[in-house]
Amino acid sequence: MIEVRDLVKEYRAGGGMTVRAVDGVSFHVADGEMVGLLGGNGAGKTTTMRGVATLLTPTSGMARVAGHDVRTDPIGVRRSLGYVSATTGVADRLSPREVLDSSGRLHGIERRLLADRIAWLTASLDLGSFLDRPCGRLSSGQRQRVSLARALVHDPPALVLDEPTSTLDVVGARDLFAMLQSLRAEGRTILVSTHRLHEIEHRCDRFVIIDAGRIVAAGSRAELVADRSGGLEEAFFATIGGGAA
Repeated sequence: MIEVRDLVKEYRAGGGMTVRAVDGVSFHVADGEMVGLLGGNGAGKTTTMRGVATLLTPTSGMARVAGHDVRTDPIGVRRSLGYVSATTGVADRLSPREVLDSSGRLHGIERRLLADRIAWLTASLDLGSFLDRPCGRLSSGQRQRVSLARALVHDPPALVLDEPTSTLDVVGARDLFAMLQSLRAEGRTILVSTHRLHEIEHRCDRFVIIDAGRIVAAGSRAELVADRSGGLEEAFFATIGGGAA
């Protein structure tokens, strides 16, 4: 469902220097699979995710979502993908209902079906108590729930979630991942990153660890942890500290 091969993203830095933020990254996420993309700040995971979501154009390499190439068919990618990050904002003056309605209409969803989708998302993400309140008056956690609902309104088969719980409290994070488990059970593909490793340690099928723009380890929790008593967190720090796959 999500395929990334030899992805490279370079930026022009000061003094004419070129910075390679993503350096030959390759991985895939199958139908109904949840994969965690792990890395420290500046490792390249957000750049990779933004490339998959067509928000950045890769310098070279390939990324596809549901068979649609990010370079040649970005519209097809966007129809097949829901994207959420800690910085995907919602307009202060619009209510959550208006955000979902406008987004659904932009995706060309028929009115009756859109009303059903909004009702389902309202119940699933517990938006009812603030559905008609301006987003500018919502807490950061409530705004993040609206962002997730907007990403799901067109019923995409794949989701890319970059730090989706960074503004959520413990209860909100638990509810979010409960919903993601349900979506995965329905066959959706999920690529998720977070610095809170305990949130995804026992929820993801596999993990991809990226450091300095390169993948340094990948595999299931059992494969990465092996005999380490500290679990995924210890395996993560050992991997980026050693710098070898």
